[in-house]
Parts: sequence; C-alpha cells; structure tokens
Amino acid sequence: MNKGELIDAVQKALGGETSKKASEEAVKAVLESIAKGIKKDGSVQLIGFGTFEVRKRAARTGRNPKTGDTIKIAASKTVGFKPSSALKGKL
Repeated sequence: MNKGELIDAVQKALGGETSKKASEEAVKAVLESIAKGIKKDGSVQLIGFGTFEVRKRAARTGRNPKTGDTIKIAASKTVGFKPSSALKGKL
C-alpha cells in the first residue's frame, strides 16, 4: 500500500461524505504528528499498533563495493518500528 492507497482507504473508512482532500489532510496530519513526536520525545507509542522510536547506529567501517576500499561510516540516528502483539497477531 502506498500513500495514495492509504488516503483512499481512509476516505472509504470515514464514509462517503468525506472528500479525498480531507482524507489526504488527515493522513498528512497524522504522519507529521508522529514525526514531531519522535523528534520531541524519542518515541511514539500507538496502543494496538506499535511503537516508533529513535535508534542510534554506532560508527563502523564499511567497504565501497565498486572499488573495494575501506571507508568509515559515521554514527547516525534512524527511526525503528516495533509492532505490538495485537498487530503481529493480525498478520
């Protein structure tokens, strides 16, 4: 499912009177709120769905596949997702 399909699913779930524009704004608001919550608090927990959290990656060495040279990869942050047991049960 891509973003467009998600917007269509939200519109269908909300009923026939909801416009596609309103559904798109609702999806956009949820995604932006999750992003802000992760940035502010480090994690966002949605009961029954899962938890989005900031994860730290340590600095490491890697290899350039084209040249074979060893390179240093800097430490970084990424977002991880841990699904809830309820979501896992639906799979």
